[in-house]
Amino acid sequence: MSSLFGLDLTNNMTKKIVAGLVAHVDAGKTTLTEALLYQSGQLRKLGRVDNGDAFLDPDQLEKQRGITIFTHQASLNYNDLTLTLLDTPGHIDFAAQTEQVLQVLDYAVLVVSATDGIQGYTRTLWSLLRRYHVPTFIFVNKVDSVGADVESTISALQSEFSAGCINFTADAITTGDTAEAIAMQDDAALEKFLDSGSLNPEVVTDLIRRELVFPVYTGSALKMDGIQDLLDDLDQWTTERDTDEEFSARVFKISHDQNGNRLTWVRVLGGCLKAKQEIFPGEKADQIRVYDGEKFNISQEIISGDVCAIAGLTFSYPGQGLGKLEDNPQAQLQPVLSYAVDTGEYDPHKCLKALEELADEDPQLNVEWSSHLQEIHVRLMGEVQREILEQLLVERFDLPLKFSQGQILYRETIDKPVEGVGHFEPLRHYAEVHLHIEPGEPGSGVQFANKCRIEVLDHNWQTQVMTSLAAKEHLGVLTGSPLTDVKITLVGGKIKIHSSGGDFREATWRAVRQGLMELAQDGHVKLLEPIYSYRLAVPQDAVGRAINDVQSMNGTFELSQNENGPFAIITGTAPVSTMRDYATEVRNYTHGQGQLDCVFDGYAPCHNTDEVIADADYNPTADLDNTPDSVFCAHGDGFPVKWDQVPEYAHFPYMK
Repeated sequence: MSSLFGLDLTNNMTKKIVAGLVAHVDAGKTTLTEALLYQSGQLRKLGRVDNGDAFLDPDQLEKQRGITIFTHQASLNYNDLTLTLLDTPGHIDFAAQTEQVLQVLDYAVLVVSATDGIQGYTRTLWSLLRRYHVPTFIFVNKVDSVGADVESTISALQSEFSAGCINFTADAITTGDTAEAIAMQDDAALEKFLDSGSLNPEVVTDLIRRELVFPVYTGSALKMDGIQDLLDDLDQWTTERDTDEEFSARVFKISHDQNGNRLTWVRVLGGCLKAKQEIFPGEKADQIRVYDGEKFNISQEIISGDVCAIAGLTFSYPGQGLGKLEDNPQAQLQPVLSYAVDTGEYDPHKCLKALEELADEDPQLNVEWSSHLQEIHVRLMGEVQREILEQLLVERFDLPLKFSQGQILYRETIDKPVEGVGHFEPLRHYAEVHLHIEPGEPGSGVQFANKCRIEVLDHNWQTQVMTSLAAKEHLGVLTGSPLTDVKITLVGGKIKIHSSGGDFREATWRAVRQGLMELAQDGHVKLLEPIYSYRLAVPQDAVGRAINDVQSMNGTFELSQNENGPFAIITGTAPVSTMRDYATEVRNYTHGQGQLDCVFDGYAPCHNTDEVIADADYNPTADLDNTPDSVFCAHGDGFPVKWDQVPEYAHFPYMK
């Protein structure tokens, strides 16, 4: 490759890089990881996923299914490069785990099958890589398989993803054409290229780092074809990220080892992490492990740039920032289905404890006990994740539980501001909280702010309110669905001598619900439903049927202009509730020729609100865990006050 740009590209600097391998299922991602480890000399034997002896699929479930379910770590040394590889799940049901990993990467290798081309999940991964600004190398795999179309795949990468997806494979390039294609991705680089006829290697490295150029390689991971090119260029075209001396790290995974020890996986991004270092008040890094597959070494110190697992922490969670880092915002990919757990003959408390341990590893499961339904609920991305969850419950906890058919996970929001009031004053206790509740930006989740003056409410009590706001998932009052796209601001409150933190927790939660009830009575609480962004490929003679179907599903559509080809491409959005089972129907009426790719694309106003509310049959005042009512005290006795009368009883000025 050194002759490609007319310069000597020898790199004499040692560097450490963390790269993630991402792909749609069956693209050959884990096989590529094995090949890189073998080519670098890290592995003496080349394992295979289909033989169940892959180095980075050590879990029994992964061997049974032949897919990666959990993120695994391996390391290799090549020339002056120390490369940590994070192999991520390939099925879209586990995309939330992959999204967490992207947040700690220096680079990614996106694997695309030359036989399958760009899949729906490939597009999701590309979008996430751009969202988290991860420079990306692309490996087009399985070029030796029947039906492989390398040129078509690379052309699709350039047209759908970026013109900067340029073939870097050594035997597929010509010096002038490739260098010019690279230079054309940036005006300044092009000007330099036209002046000199060559490209400085630092310019190429910079274009890759800035996500303007995405090197593409072709080959067969199973046959070790193209691996040397990729490995050489990971060494050549990558750079370390800048760091500072102050400790910082990002949590990207929680797991439990075979002995039940809780492990917090982190990428150290600044300073160093030492064994026995205090991470949270009263919690230390009891043990630091550096994994390579399923084996690990114990380390006394991890410096910036490295990945490790910490034993001894209980308050950590994926996306959390340690040291000087703030937590990352809510993940983009969210579960859209809610399942009820059939505990059968087993103790519900034992079942709940087991599921909570699994939710500790994957917080988006959001395990909760529904008191008014007397059952456990979990949130999942789809049926494959449900099947894996059932198997994990058997293998780890000896609990053969079953789950109901997944129900659509709706959300609720508001379209008008309100002041919510909560008062909790049973005998010898007192707290009153006033919250300003207003609409937030779409996709912003629930955000909290504090504008309460210190002379109104002491700082310690303000902290109690803000902690209480973040301590639970707030539910709407139409169907009991989670609240979203709302900003809640503390604006006032009142204490007495007998106030406590528990009192403020009760008052805070009641204030949120009271405000929502005020809005709901005037129609200002809105129901949202999850929607898919879809891509539907059907034969030309099936276009009319497909468009009629989409319209009947309350979806939008746009027909591509490529009407002379054998397939028409229809894109748009549609409710998850109407399109979730449509893939089977597409295969039937196109006789197996059609393909539907669906990706979660956020929430939109529900198309059948009245029907959903009626089916939910939710009574917000009967949900005692989320009551909107308050408790006041008179003549030494506490008494309940209904939500609509609370402002009249409030002790702090109420501003409607």
